[in-house]
Order: sequence, then C-alpha cells, then structure tokens
Amino acid sequence: MSSAAEHPEVAPRTEAVRRRRLVIAAWLVAGVAALVVFLTVNVGRPAGPVDTPIVGRPAPAFDLDTLAGGRLSLAQLRGSAVVLNFWASWCIPCREEAPLLTAADATYGPRGVRVIGVVYQDSADNARDFMRRYGQTYPGLLDPSGRTAIDYGVFGIPETFFIDASGVVRSRQVGALTADDRRRQIEAIVP
Repeated sequence: MSSAAEHPEVAPRTEAVRRRRLVIAAWLVAGVAALVVFLTVNVGRPAGPVDTPIVGRPAPAFDLDTLAGGRLSLAQLRGSAVVLNFWASWCIPCREEAPLLTAADATYGPRGVRVIGVVYQDSADNARDFMRRYGQTYPGLLDPSGRTAIDYGVFGIPETFFIDASGVVRSRQVGALTADDRRRQIEAIVP
C-alpha cells in the first residue's frame, strides 16, 4: 500500500479536483438561488390586468383547429368582441375560472362577445375532457406549436386577452379571472 507521501504528485491533483468541485457546487447553489428568486417574483405576482405592449394594438392573427374538428381564425371573429383565454387542463387556476368563462359566454354571447379558449401545452383529449367536465360550450382551439401563445406574449396560464370589435387588444389579465375582473373588462369591449 502506498501513501500520498510516497507519491507527491497525487496531492496537488487531489487538491485541484477539490477546488474544481467547490467551484461547481458554488455555481449550482447560485443557479438554484437565482431560479428560486425568479419563480418567487413571477409566481407571487398578483393576478389582474397587465399593461403590456400588446394592449392598444391589433390582436395578433391566428387560424387554429378547434377541438370539435373545424377551424377558427381571428379574422372570422371581426366585428365581435373577443375574450381570448389561454388555459390547460392541468392548470389549477384554470379550473377556478372555467365557470366564469362559461357564464361570460352565456351572458355576453347574445351581446356580440365571443369567448374563445386556446389550449396551452396540453393534449386535445385532456382539453376535451376538461371542457366537458366544466360545461364549456364555447370553442376550444389547439395551438400545438405554441405560436399563438408566443404571438400574444403569454408567459403563464391562465391569461386572458380582451379584444374589441375592431380587433384591438384592450386589456390583458394575468392569472385567474374574478367575477369583477370579468365584468369590468368585458363591459369595456362590448360592442
């Protein structure tokens, strides 16, 4: 059996490995800390209307497959106010706001407001099951590439965009809608 004293070149290598491991560990700890701060800042943000560059501008066009097997584009909705909600079946706050969106469709549909749900990072089967479970009768659209969500600047769900009859985004709600949010923002876009 030989010792480090008999092989003096082993000690410097071992020390270099230890230092390298400490540097890597420090970077990992710093990365985890940065991630925790990032998630805390974004997730802890209260729900509500958000003033973003998309507000006051024409809504980005989309032409997507519906869960029912057809297609629907924003151009087809021109002349109607639109409540465009990004959601997923795995999203807990989406479950909370589902009845509000269904009620909005029933209440404001006769007044020219179209409620549309865009499925975000979810399967069509799960989305259909969700819509059945929550009694949603408005169209659900598939965005498999995520392009529509990117065009609207969605960074988390649920997010809802309120588009007036001329096709301009009038407000954006980050997080689940409340009854007051829904009423106030829809009343602002009713034709």
